Order: sequence, then structure tokens, then C-alpha cells
Amino acid sequence: MPRARLAADVGGTFTDIAVEHDGRLATTKVLTTPQAPEEGVLAGIARALSETGLAPGAFELAIHGTTLATNAIIQRRGAKTALLVTEGFRDVVEMAFENRFEQYDIYMDRPEPLVPRHLRLGVRERLDARGNVLVPLEPGALDPIVETLKEEAVEAVAVGFIHAYVDGRHERAVHDLLADAMPGLAITLSSEVSPEIREYERWSTAAANAYVQPLMAGYIARLERALSELGFSCPLYLMTSGGGLARPETGRRFPIRLVESGPAGGAILAAHIARQCALERVLSFDMGGTTAKICLIDDGEPQASRSFEVAREYRFLKGSGLPLRIPVIEMVEIGAGGGSIARTDAMGRLTVGPDSAGSDPGPVCYAQGGVAPTVTDADVTLGWIDPAAFAGGTIPLDAGAAVAAIAAGPGEALGLDAHGAAHGIAEVVVENMANAARVHAVERGKTLGERTLIAFGGAAPVHAARLAEKLGIGRILIPQSAGVGSAVGFLRAPVAYEVVRSLYAALDGSFDADAVNALLEAMREEADAIVAAAAPGARLVRARAADMRYRGQGHELAVGVPAGPLGPDSREALIEAFEAAYARTYSRTIPGLTIEAMNWTLRVAAEADPPAPCPPMPDAEAAEAMARRPICDPATAGMAGAPVFSRNALAPGARIAGPAVIAEDETTTIVLDSFSASIDALGNIVIARDGS
Repeated sequence: MPRARLAADVGGTFTDIAVEHDGRLATTKVLTTPQAPEEGVLAGIARALSETGLAPGAFELAIHGTTLATNAIIQRRGAKTALLVTEGFRDVVEMAFENRFEQYDIYMDRPEPLVPRHLRLGVRERLDARGNVLVPLEPGALDPIVETLKEEAVEAVAVGFIHAYVDGRHERAVHDLLADAMPGLAITLSSEVSPEIREYERWSTAAANAYVQPLMAGYIARLERALSELGFSCPLYLMTSGGGLARPETGRRFPIRLVESGPAGGAILAAHIARQCALERVLSFDMGGTTAKICLIDDGEPQASRSFEVAREYRFLKGSGLPLRIPVIEMVEIGAGGGSIARTDAMGRLTVGPDSAGSDPGPVCYAQGGVAPTVTDADVTLGWIDPAAFAGGTIPLDAGAAVAAIAAGPGEALGLDAHGAAHGIAEVVVENMANAARVHAVERGKTLGERTLIAFGGAAPVHAARLAEKLGIGRILIPQSAGVGSAVGFLRAPVAYEVVRSLYAALDGSFDADAVNALLEAMREEADAIVAAAAPGARLVRARAADMRYRGQGHELAVGVPAGPLGPDSREALIEAFEAAYARTYSRTIPGLTIEAMNWTLRVAAEADPPAPCPPMPDAEAAEAMARRPICDPATAGMAGAPVFSRNALAPGARIAGPAVIAEDETTTIVLDSFSASIDALGNIVIARDGS
């Protein structure tokens, strides 16, 4: 008998649950409980079990993703943390890159380090860049530091020494001394969490990992215990920022790898659909209650990176946040969700976000004490959301309160009625997302017009058509269960783990293939052990890459490394691969310069079955509406009657002319006047601009 699988995605506003069993997918959505996120997860699971009739013992797998680590860093709610560094270097995390990310703002705010200066403590020790000991670590060197840690009631410690990426022996010795002196102290070593050259990013990552480690370890333990008490005996997996699944042990040790776990699930879903429907170029659009996430997907694979910024002071400015060196699916994330708050600024301009009303108190229409108008309040005012059917009718909305709040807030400040102000709110939030997508694409040398927009999340289908208009995109796809898209994406993710190590290798006559092979083999053993333990018996798929540059440059490009041992002929192959990647990025190469590799990366994943291809589109036939209601046309700001269709009643081949509303429990799809929609053989809503 086939067994069921469960996925839970804890967002800033909603907690989404997806259950896959007997070839069917059941979903539910509940409000997140910020003070104890596991309570929202358990409430959602209880509702899902009730609706499906399944018992906890019927599940073979549970997958979980959360923004808890990200929110703890942004809101500064982590553990009291100390940072131990090589003597003389305690201000590295404050000096950062020694640049100005906003040149013309004389009041520019830099992100405050997670560890205050009085808890950044120097340790007398030193290795050189080859791992040779210059200043030995004496056992007594930590005695005064331990006293300080105890006096300050420090809960977590990050250890980051110069050149520890080459040899972490001094960091490991400090770990052992601290563990003996202060049992129960959470300890993070930079040589384990981010063993890469460049101490600022390495120490920033280690400090962030230590900062959230007690919080995440406690949360994971409570969640495991609660699931066990409910009767779940299946293994629990955690979604990582890089799009793979890991066991709780990895999450407890490296919680920083979970910071983008929820958005990563959405990108995995979009990539799965892109492969299934043979879509070469996709723009993934995930809009929930708190944020919107945009990701470029080419040839069925989302863009990947090993650098990420959290808690940006300026939402579009690279360098204004805390850098993390972790495997991530590369996307742009902005404060533009259904709960984003609308107001006018000191210059009388309408602004939306980045702050959110969240789930408590939530938008005004939730009637839970919220007083600031939000995007969801505007959507209700414009007729795009049915107040009686929101979240399947489990969260009835107060439309009158939403209208009154918008009229008294932005409306009064701008001299507009509630409808005009709501239209302005919707236009501003969509333009914010469109601008983020344009910048993201330009920075990566990509174009948008030829892409298919895959929209999911509770709010994305509402605004997808207008976003497509602004970006010049002619085709939109709304997958089944779009309102809980990230949770569904968790069910499509492979068990995977990524390892990175720094080893300098010049691609000239001094290239030492044996040293590189020894490093890659050690990395393979580490990653294979973690993935094989989580997915016993699975075939393992490995991908290798090197960060390479021309000598004298400050940053690198990731270049694929062929499988198998490297030999004398590999140097030329690596040079050719780097020059091809450099030419694609910069439209030129630089002859006569030595090429060098700085870091080596290995990703190991359990092989997954490819998605079944999408059958041909069925013959079109007109769909039958269940009701009509007035909705706003954003192009004219006018209200007009539009038919309302139930998604559950739409069979493959059904065709709908805009304007129209397609309603389902977790979201609503708005088809604008210049678009038409149809249902493909898999049940996806495919929206196309008329004439495209």
C-alpha cells in the first residue's frame, strides 16, 4: 500500500501544509503562530489529517521548511553570542568590505554586526596561508576568555581564526577547551560552517550560525518531539537554502543553511514544472503574506549561488546586509506580500512595505486588531478577493473595515477615495516587484520578455497578470495548489548536501592535480556519508565546480569540473571551461593572464525520477461560471462585472476569456481583460496575453 508524505512550510504570515497520498495532493493553510511556530505546524497537520482521514502512522516522510532563522537575524532575536578571533582582528566584521554600498547617502546605515564589540574577543594564535603554525595556541590562552563568557552569560560562541580554512586545528582545539569548560555552550567553527578564503564572509557566516543555533536546535527538538507524540514514526527532513533535503542533525549543526528554506521550495516547484512542461526560460514568482520572491530558471534549473545577504538595510542594494557564504538558490526577495503595510511618506508619496502586518495582528480585514492598511486590504477593496471564501472560508474577512482603513489612511493623505487609494496600493506593490525582477535579470545578463511566469503563493496569482503586463511577459502558468506552492515544492526536492573547500591552484606548469584529487576525494566521502545516511540505497549524483579567476582579479566565476580524477590533461580542459564561462559573462577573454582556482565545490544528491512530461493540451471548450462580481481593471482603475469560476470544477481543456476570476481555497487567480486562460492536461491554469 502506498504511504503518504507530508510537507510543512512556516512563513511569516501563513503555515502551509501539503499531503501527498495515493497519487492525490491535499493542502491546507493556517495562520502562523510567531511565538511558537510549531503550534501552527501542528494545527495545520491536525486539519490535514482530519480532511484526508490519514493516521500519523501512514506517513513515510515529513519535510519541513521555515523562515525562523531568517526572522531571528532580521529581528535580532537570536542567542547572546561571542566571536573568538585571532588576536588583533576583532573589528573585521565591523570593517566589512571597507566600501560604501550607497555612495551618495551621507546618512548611510550599515548593518550592525550580530556580535557587539565587547563580545568579540582576541585569541593569541596564528597560522599562515599554508597551514603552518606561526603562533602556537597555548592551553592557558582561553582561561580569561572563559571567565568573560561566563560573566556575560553567553549562550553561543563562533570561532574564526585567520587561515582556518586551510587548517582548522586551532579552532578544533578551542572547541574542545570550551566544551570542557562550559558544557551546553553552542559552538560554531568557521572552518566547518564555511571553510573558504576571505575572513569577513567566513566569520559573518559563523557568527550568524552561532546566533541562531540555540533557537533552531530548540525548535527542531520541539517539533520532533511533538510529531513523535502525535504518532509520526517517519523520518523528518529539513529543506535547505540550496534546494536539497537534510536530516535534523545537519539542521542543528548548520542552521544557517536553512535561512531560505521556504523560498527554495518554491523555486524547486517552478523548476519541476519547467522540466515537466518543457519550458526553457521561466521566471518564478512567489508572493506570500510577508515577502515576494523572484527567481530565474533556465533549462529546468534555478540559478544557484554560494553568497547571500540577510537583513539588508536597503532592500535593493547589494552590500547593505550581512553576508553569508552558504549554498542558496539565487533569487531576489523583497518586502512585498499580502501583509505589506501601505502608507504615505514624509514627501507625500505612497509606499508599500517592506514591513508587514504578519499573521498577528495581520491585515485590517482579518479583524484581529490590525489598524494599518495592507495589500490584502486593497485586494479585498478592489474585488479581487472574496471576503467570504478567503482560505477556503476558514478566515472570514471584514471588507468594510478594509475599505475604512484605506480611506482614512492613504486615501485621506492622497485626496483619494478608498477605491482610488486601493488601486494605487496595488499598482505600487506590483511595480516594486517588477522593478526587482528587472534589476535581478539585468545583473545576471538575462532578459524577461520571452519567459513564462510561474506564479504561486497565496497572493501571486492575484497580481501575476498585472506583473506580466509590466514585464512584457505573454504567458503565465498557475500550478495546482498554487497557494501552498513552496510546501508542494518540498515534496519534489532531492536529499542533497554541498561541500566547499578552499585550495589555491594556478592553472600553469605548477598545477598539482594530485592535491586537488585528494581534496575532492575527502569532500566526496563527507558528502556521500551525509546523503547516504538520509537516503539509504539511493543512487548518488555528483556535480563538481571550481571558483576560478584571472590572477589579480578579486572575484571568481563558478566553472564545472568534469567527473573522475584530474590528470595532466585536465589543466587545459579547466582553462577552456573557464574562458567559455568568462566569455559568456563578459563577452571577452584576457589573453596572457594566468588562471587560478580558489575554491572547489561538490554537490551530492540522491537521484530522483524525472517528472512525467505534460500531455498535449486537450480540446478547448467554454467553461461555466458559478457567479459574477465586480472587479477592478488595473489598466483603467474602473470596476466591471466579471464571471467567477471554481478551479475545482474546471476540467482540462476549459477556456476562459478575461476579465475573470478563478477561485480556489488557498488563492485566487485574476485573469485581466487582455488575457485568456485555459486548463492544461495536468490541471495548470495557463494564461496567455491575447494575440501572443
